[in-house]
Amino acid sequence: MMRSILVIVFVLLISPLLLAAKGKKISKIVVDAGHGGTRDPGAHGSFSYEKDITLAVSLKLGKIVSDSMKDVEVLFTRTTDVYPSLTERHEIANKANADLFLSIHVNSTPFTYTKVLQGYKTVKKKRKTVKQPIYRKIQHHVTTRKGVETYVLALHRDSQKQKSIEENSENFTEDAALLNVNDPQTSIILAQYSQAFLSKSVNLGTRIQEQFGAQGRPDLGVKQLPLEVLAGSAMPGVLVEMGFITNPDEEEYLNSARGQEEVAMAIYKGIKAYKADVEK
Repeated sequence: MMRSILVIVFVLLISPLLLAAKGKKISKIVVDAGHGGTRDPGAHGSFSYEKDITLAVSLKLGKIVSDSMKDVEVLFTRTTDVYPSLTERHEIANKANADLFLSIHVNSTPFTYTKVLQGYKTVKKKRKTVKQPIYRKIQHHVTTRKGVETYVLALHRDSQKQKSIEENSENFTEDAALLNVNDPQTSIILAQYSQAFLSKSVNLGTRIQEQFGAQGRPDLGVKQLPLEVLAGSAMPGVLVEMGFITNPDEEEYLNSARGQEEVAMAIYKGIKAYKADVEK
């Protein structure tokens, strides 16, 4: 009984200190341009690849943040057409002790198929000659689906998030030695960190979606997915799907200078609103 009381007191006293140790200031942001290089071009439309759009928008977003938020440092996981592994993307953010992780992506829809009759062939069945139809499959990758959605980490990848937090605990507090993987108190503290990061991620995602909605883009909401790129980073983070490359209109928009500028501006304004929430 006494040990249980001590555990509760320890968590109540230490956990708020640990959660506050990160600080309220948003001073460092990592922008991750999804995919990259010949190894992983991402989704493709009729004339473009996801990797090129994500890089262009990420660089524009970084410039807007750097120009408008002088107290915020921007780091990139890539600035050219290369492919950093997901682990390398995590490491960039974790080693930098970043406050936010934003992964920029372009959505797509699965292929659909229709069968078209090409002709007939003659086959024998039970000593009879019959005509058998010949069909050709036509692949379709064009959709009318449009809009923007933002993802946060799904709860069933929470254990990986907690492991990442534990491995980078020196970034949160000088008393990192208090975190002992074999100690039950540590599990409670790590869970609190993870839940706090999820709550902040949802807030950030909601703010970003609001800005896209204000631009007139269809708001598809904030959703959860077990994404590796978010699970390995020891900080709040979101993945933004900024439109459908398989929709000809959205592909055209996302490849235009105007479209990329508007998308970058919406994400920036979402970050700005989130920063104001956190720092007020």
